[in-house]
Amino acid sequence: MPHMTPVRDEFRRSQLAIGALFFVLGFQYATWVSRVPALKARLDLGEAQIGLLLMTCGIGAAVSFPLVAVLMRRLGSRLLSVLSALALGAILLALSVVPNYPVTLLVLFCDGVAVGCLNVAMNAQGAALEARFARTTMSRLHATFSAGSLLAALLASGVNAFTGTLAVHFGLAAGLLAVLVLAARPGLLADGPVERSADAAATGKKRRGLVLPTAVTLWMGLAMVFGTVTEGAMNDWSALYLKDVVDAGAGLAPMGIAVVSVMMVCARIFADGWRTRFGDGRIVRTGSLLAGLGLALALLVGGVVPTLLGFACVGLGVAAVTPCVYVAAARQGADALSLVAAMGTTGLLAGPAVIGFIAGATSLVWGMATVAASAAVVSLCATRITWPAPTATAPAPDPHLATDAT
Repeated sequence: MPHMTPVRDEFRRSQLAIGALFFVLGFQYATWVSRVPALKARLDLGEAQIGLLLMTCGIGAAVSFPLVAVLMRRLGSRLLSVLSALALGAILLALSVVPNYPVTLLVLFCDGVAVGCLNVAMNAQGAALEARFARTTMSRLHATFSAGSLLAALLASGVNAFTGTLAVHFGLAAGLLAVLVLAARPGLLADGPVERSADAAATGKKRRGLVLPTAVTLWMGLAMVFGTVTEGAMNDWSALYLKDVVDAGAGLAPMGIAVVSVMMVCARIFADGWRTRFGDGRIVRTGSLLAGLGLALALLVGGVVPTLLGFACVGLGVAAVTPCVYVAAARQGADALSLVAAMGTTGLLAGPAVIGFIAGATSLVWGMATVAASAAVVSLCATRITWPAPTATAPAPDPHLATDAT
């Protein structure tokens, strides 16, 4: 007679459902970003207007914090996840028929708000899954975001080979998102009364519907800001650094982004095991320090190979920072998680621009040195954060849930 473990089955079911939310976010973002050239041609936009479009989405996500905090308390992470994910599909449909530039700006601002809602809600779901089953999984959930982006890029390439019509592409993508979200919904975790009411007790006194952040929450926010500055700047500036500073060939310049991305995905696949063994705090402190030192040494030594090795250190080192900080913030409540997520979005939005200003005033070497310093700051912030204790072994199944099947 096979021995059935419903606890394990329930964990896998919820893990797949929550992973689908991360997949949805990566898929939706990469879908519309991959067709920016088509939007540019259709609306007859200039480079500056495209830049404002991209920034508008980030601004919407960054300023969504007060709304997300309220919605998390009133709706809970499960319902908010479903509604915001469906909204992202509807936004794709809207982008396929936008008549002019101002309407496009409005739609992408709404996209940023929906992204902010889903980002907080799905990370709250992931943190609740870890707490409920005492198992680490957040890093793998974040890896599915990258998988969604990759599949969206492949779909865009395939659809574009047959038709350049945005309505066909975005309609197909929106349909896939709706099916995925509705299929995932039954596996999402319901918000219990303790989880829904823990925010006020954990994070301070309420004032007009918002919760004042504690010092620990602010340290988490700073860690997220500098972590996303590091991650975003590497994506935006690594190719230019290889081309203009290291004198890499045209074929090697894009390898900077590839190296960082591959290392991040691989690290996130294995990072949950590292978290279980060593603990989140040690992973964040050591990883961010590795990223900072590795990049700094690469800048000092120079050359294509040392530079790519330094970039690899960044991808490996910062891969688990965001998942771990999200878990720690979720333990402080939905308001803390919302604030930390908003600060992370701000770092991702403003970081590359700040690096550009520094590079313009000095040189790109000093700009990249700022990235290395940002990674080191994450390690310092991590020393001020209360991290969950590592669990060396998996917990025993709940006897009330585990059964023997005949």
